[in-house]
Amino acid sequence: MALCRRLARLAAHLQDPQKVAAFQRLCGVEGPSGWADAEQRAGARGPVANGGPPAAERAGGQGHPAGNGTVPGGDGLPQQWRRRPRRNSLTEEDGSQEFSTRSRFLYYLFSLGTELGNELFYILFFPFCIWNLDAWLGRRLIIIWVWVMYLGQCTKDVIRWPRPASPPVVKLEVFYNSEYSMPSTHAMSGTAIPLALLLLSYGRWQYPLLFGLILAFCWCLLVCCSRIYMGMHSVLDVIAGFLYAILILVVFHPVVDLIDNFNLTYKYAPLIIISLHLALGIFSFTLDTWSTSRGDTAQILGCGAGVACGSHVNYMMGLNLDPPPKTLPLSLSSLTVTVFGKAILRLLIGVIVLLLTKVAMKKATIPLACKIFRIPHDDVRKARQRMEVELPYRYITYGTVGFSLMFIVPCLFHFIGLS
Repeated sequence: MALCRRLARLAAHLQDPQKVAAFQRLCGVEGPSGWADAEQRAGARGPVANGGPPAAERAGGQGHPAGNGTVPGGDGLPQQWRRRPRRNSLTEEDGSQEFSTRSRFLYYLFSLGTELGNELFYILFFPFCIWNLDAWLGRRLIIIWVWVMYLGQCTKDVIRWPRPASPPVVKLEVFYNSEYSMPSTHAMSGTAIPLALLLLSYGRWQYPLLFGLILAFCWCLLVCCSRIYMGMHSVLDVIAGFLYAILILVVFHPVVDLIDNFNLTYKYAPLIIISLHLALGIFSFTLDTWSTSRGDTAQILGCGAGVACGSHVNYMMGLNLDPPPKTLPLSLSSLTVTVFGKAILRLLIGVIVLLLTKVAMKKATIPLACKIFRIPHDDVRKARQRMEVELPYRYITYGTVGFSLMFIVPCLFHFIGLS
């Protein structure tokens, strides 16, 4: 019992938003004048979305304070470099809270760390790995990423812990503010991808182990610290995400080969893959209010299903993207200007195809889902928040993107002589 009480006190200590605010101040981040006074007045505001901080914890009231980046109180700012948080058009957040920072370097560094867990990074990193480096490695990384992100998103909506209270925390990002906070899926992704990359590539690729360990450590540290710097997670959220990702890696790493071989070789793999991922997306969530969590999870599952189905079609048609066994272990020493130029050209052409696929499928699936389920689509933002629209739109759109990533684009490369 004494140990449980100590752990509870430690958890409460690590969840304290003042720790986040202290780290932000250490890095030179400042909110508007009157920031501390606004903390007490915030308790009078009404409830906000899932990620909003609980007013009851700070002012004895019911519900949430202003949240979503809106700060009651003064308009004045210190005369440093001023910025506004990136907003999410689906959540009605206006991103009106300005902040200032004394260090542009730290701002851009931690913004880079945050992007390492966002869609822009995934749509560049995974395709580059599959098209230019090692498709064998890329498929397995995506399998691990799908399970890590799926379990992390589900855990958030089971635990339902709010984001750090603002104030005292300065929200440098509000894009995912409608989601719950525990665990940090950015921290999970930023831990799982570099560690999985190290585990899967060492021995298959020739590089010093120390270099791989340093790269994985710096990657993980940057992503985890960036979520505290941005004011989106408490220290406890980040530590929990880090440990949770390691646990999932320990469990799933031994079976990744079995999953990938099943996806490639089993006759009815596409039917099972599509059914399983669709069922996980439909039956996993019972949200109290809408958040971006459900759509993001459907997006991840759809992408994983599309990549797995594309891999199966490649195998059935004899289109082998994996390096020949005689070339193992692989090395970067053969990099030339021609090889580098072809790699960049493949990435440029391939990503354009993926983005066009995404746009086309989005334009087709949202009106179709609205028509099938008889949902008004005059307000697209409202329509996309409905489960009947959100799940098929995200699942089909990103499933098609994943399929294009693994099959359509490699076939295009083969046709134009870029394979």
